This record gives sequence, structure tokens and C-alpha cells, in this order.
Amino acid sequence: MGFDDTSTDSGPRRGGHGPRRSGRGRRRAGPLGIAARSVGVLVLLAVVAVGGYLFYLQRTVAGNVEHEDLKADKQTEITISPDGARQPGQDDAQQTGDGAEVDTDGEDGTAPIVGEDGKALDVDGTTVPVTTPDRDAAAGDALNFLIIGSDSRDLSVERGRSDVIVLAHVDDARDRVDLIHFPRDLFVPIAGTGGSSKINASYSYGGAPLLIQTLQPLINVPIDHVAIVDFESFKAMTDAIGGVDVTVTESGGGFSAGVQHMDGEQGLRFVRERKSLSQGDISRGERQMQFIKAVLGKALSRDTLTNPVRLANLVDAATTNLTVDDSLKVSDMRNLAISMRDVRGGDIHFWQGPWCGIDMHPVAGSIVLMADSQMARLSEHLRNDTMDTYVDDVSPKAGFAGNCG
Repeated sequence: MGFDDTSTDSGPRRGGHGPRRSGRGRRRAGPLGIAARSVGVLVLLAVVAVGGYLFYLQRTVAGNVEHEDLKADKQTEITISPDGARQPGQDDAQQTGDGAEVDTDGEDGTAPIVGEDGKALDVDGTTVPVTTPDRDAAAGDALNFLIIGSDSRDLSVERGRSDVIVLAHVDDARDRVDLIHFPRDLFVPIAGTGGSSKINASYSYGGAPLLIQTLQPLINVPIDHVAIVDFESFKAMTDAIGGVDVTVTESGGGFSAGVQHMDGEQGLRFVRERKSLSQGDISRGERQMQFIKAVLGKALSRDTLTNPVRLANLVDAATTNLTVDDSLKVSDMRNLAISMRDVRGGDIHFWQGPWCGIDMHPVAGSIVLMADSQMARLSEHLRNDTMDTYVDDVSPKAGFAGNCG
């Protein structure tokens, strides 16, 4: 936009030759005027630069993110179809004294789905109705994201295993985020099968849609969006922001208790360790949350948000190898990020999915027992968007034994 400081008076000059100037005539801009115009130009350039930078970031996200039908909400039912994960009776199975096969669910195994009689069920081809819980009016515009950490290198080839299952609850005010980590060995009813298994088995047997249908009845809130990532992305994100300081609460796996600075490779080793930890896979889940907290805290820090190069590298790393449901548009992601621009590390809260002990199932192997009453309490707070008053005094803070009554 420009302006014209000549008069709009079109009357004749005193000599009768054309339009006359204003009484003060056209003046040259003084130092103050030049400074004001310079500032205006700089502001305009800044606006253009910021606009171009934001366009660049959005284009980066749009080019990196893959969209898949992860929710199956356009279907009335889904069909269970294992995609090559090892099934009961294959490499990881062991013989018991009476000749029965037990899947040990090692790092490469998939636990079977078992019926009430304790025997493994053949669920291949089983159809599962797609349902969604009603949203409570008290929740307002709170959102629930299911974040799945998969070990698959290529989701178009195989879905892999869900090593990480996290529910991210974004409150209605957009100033608080609660991350609930569900232990992958949590023994739960698997939707539509009439049987139960470790919760991560639902992903191995039916992908994100079956995991959603299995998790939603437990928390009784709709899952609005789904994102699948791998820890290679967290490795790249960590390196993009210059490493992170992680508060290690339990030594093990080469890491001492206390604040430890980690790069991406060290972070991967940190979150994968479980055998040397006091609560095994539960402790590994806590380590994952500690690492995620450190990454998010650094990503949301002023040092990152005000550094265009670092921010661009972070956005690129965070969205590479990221797959989201096809209803989550890039514009939705941008608008949500803008609405949460004031969220910092202290506004992100972490919880363990309610559990009350560890047991050995004769067929499914080592399992984590769900704390039913505490799960109902978690559901109530999610439904009412009152996670700021949620308390979990049931899940064991040490050891493996708790009150499952």
C-alpha cells in the first residue's frame, strides 16, 4: 500500500496553468519521517519473511506426512488380518511340560489372543464392528490423539509391532497436555474376538483400527486422531535440536541416575533398555516418557522456537516417517499448533496406564494386570476434561505387586 501527499484540489494555479499545490507545498521527509518509513518497510519485509517461512514449514509438513485410513471410521466393520508378525507356534514358541506351546513374546514375538478357557483363538478373518463412544459435553473441544510407536521400517509393507502406545489428551483450553502411556503387555479384552491378550497384540492382528476399537471401551472417550511414528524419528528430532537433557530416575543399561545429556543414538539405547530395570517393561515405559518429556521441553523452548534453522530442522525431522489418519489435515495440524503456542514443558503431564501387578499367563506369557477401578477413574477424568485433578494411587511405584481388588 502507498500514499500520495499531494492535494486532491484540482483548481487552477494562480497563473492559470494546471492544478495548484497545497499551501505548504511538497516537503522533503525529515529524519523522523525517513525513520518511520524505514521501520514500516522493515515490518513489511518481516511479515513477508515470516509468511514465507511459515509457508515453507507447511510445505515441508505436507511433503513429509503420509495419510492412511488408520481409524476405519468410514467403514462399518474391520477384518482382522495378521500381516506376517510371528504367530503362536512359530519361532518364539516354547514347549511346556505337558506339550503345550507357549509364546514367550520376546522382542520379535506376538502374543496370542486367548479365550476364557485359556486356549489360543484363531481370529484370522474375524470381523469387528466399528464403534465410537459418545463425546461428553463437559469435555468441550478437548481432543484425544492415539500415538503409536511402531518398529516397522515401511508401513506399506508391514505394520510391525506397537512398542509404544500413548494417548495424548489436549484439553479444551489448549494449555495442557496429558500423555498416558499404556504398557504394551497390559492384558485386556481384544475387540470383537471374545478373547483377551496383550494390548499391543491388537495392533499386530488388526493395525491401528483394531487397537482403537480395543482401547476406546477402556477409556470410554472417542479417539479423534491417530499418528504412527518410530523412534528413528525421535532420534532425528533429538539431533535436530542439539541433543536433550534427560532426567534419569533409575540407573541401568549404561545410564546413571541424574540429568544426562543425550544425542539421538544415546536416546534410542536409553528408551529400549528394560532387562536391567527394576520394573522391566513398566520401567522402560517410564524411560520413554522421560525421553519424550526432554525432547518436547527442548522443542518448545525459546531457543528452538526463535531459531529458524533449528525449528525448520525439527519440523522436518518430526514429520519424516510420520503417518496420520486421513481426516487429520495439515491445516488442522497448523491450527492446533497455533492454538497451543503457549504450551511449554511444564504444561505436559505424564501418566502410566492403570495397572496393578505382573502375572504369568500359561499361553500369553508375562502380562501386566489392568487396574479396573483406576481405569474407570481415568475414563471419568478424560470424559470430563478434568485431568488437572486426576490422581493415580493404585499403579505400583516400585516392584510388581499392587492391589488388583
